[in-house]
Amino acid sequence: LHGCLSEQDVLEVCDDYDRERNEYFFDRHSEAFGFIMLYVRHGHLRFVPHMCELSFYNEMIYWGLEGSHLDYCCQRRLDDRMSETCTYYAAEEPPGEAAGGPEGKGRRPPGAEGGKWLERMRRTFEEPTSSVAAQVLATVSILFVIVSMVVLCASTLPEWRAPENRSVEEQSRYTAESVREPSGIIEAICIGWFTAECIVRFIVSKNKCEFVRRPLNIIDLLAITPYYISVLMTVFTGENSQLQRAGVTLRVLRMMRIFWVIKLARHFIGLQTLGLTLKRCYREMVMLLVFICVAMAIFSALSQLLENGLDLGTKNKDYASIPAACWWVIISMTTVGYGDMCPITVPGRILGGICVVSGIVLLALPITFIYHSFVQCYHELKFRSARYSRSLSAEFLN
Repeated sequence: LHGCLSEQDVLEVCDDYDRERNEYFFDRHSEAFGFIMLYVRHGHLRFVPHMCELSFYNEMIYWGLEGSHLDYCCQRRLDDRMSETCTYYAAEEPPGEAAGGPEGKGRRPPGAEGGKWLERMRRTFEEPTSSVAAQVLATVSILFVIVSMVVLCASTLPEWRAPENRSVEEQSRYTAESVREPSGIIEAICIGWFTAECIVRFIVSKNKCEFVRRPLNIIDLLAITPYYISVLMTVFTGENSQLQRAGVTLRVLRMMRIFWVIKLARHFIGLQTLGLTLKRCYREMVMLLVFICVAMAIFSALSQLLENGLDLGTKNKDYASIPAACWWVIISMTTVGYGDMCPITVPGRILGGICVVSGIVLLALPITFIYHSFVQCYHELKFRSARYSRSLSAEFLN
């Protein structure tokens, strides 16, 4: 409103304007707006009594607030309410997306058709639920990922042998004979598909630098590059002993194809929610890591002292050093307990019990914050998927 220069600009922001009184009218819930103004003044945002949580959340979104601005007790109420009703809200569509409406017709700038085509291509490759073509493309990509993973897993079976029973180092090579085998052909086809998909997505992306910095695109590059590196190494080294020494390196590069599983995050909301939650909760994750490291330092030093440091006639060789005791501390705090090493003295066993209980408490402390962020991320991604599904239904009917 402060940047509006004319009455017409004001009416584009609010619902009505009284020039004589210089008053602005918004067709929103007046009582909810009062609570939002209290948040602006005092910094605490709570639900309006006797008002639906979802209705108030809709008012919050209209005024530019998110669920994280609510007090903790109201955040839990909102999460429970949204989980029960499976209702998702998000901000309104920006004005630029309505350029295809009646007002936008007849005055498109030069090159708008090309930009619209690129935008449609970008959404087809980036948003699997945005159109029928995007769903077909996503399905094909998922099939290629599954086939590639099946071939990768089957290639490690003892029964999976080439007809000439080559050695492990020879199987790591990408020679002409290995490419002609069924597994080599399937692998080449999958790599070709992933490479073409990555190149097209790079071409149609809006910001090339941002595209390169995205985690999923980096994973794509890590999964595709080893194949070409292995091929180039085979071409330049041929069948000499240098490739024999590089056999371990080639096997490591080939095993990096397991990163293709993460490509499924483009098509499944659950994996996207996990990644977004880890991104938003990195402070809580760092705090959890600090808790574990401090506890490991304390309990490992005490356990090494009680089990091996004191000259009591019973020395436990498994606790010969503090780094060795750290392994016992981490498997005890996480309640895994492999049993490969355990205390044999009474003070050491008492310390082990305290270590287990402390691990449960320390691991549970940041879980509440991570859970709240996970629920909020899931609602946001679910709503975005539902919004694209609505546009997909309209396209299908047309």
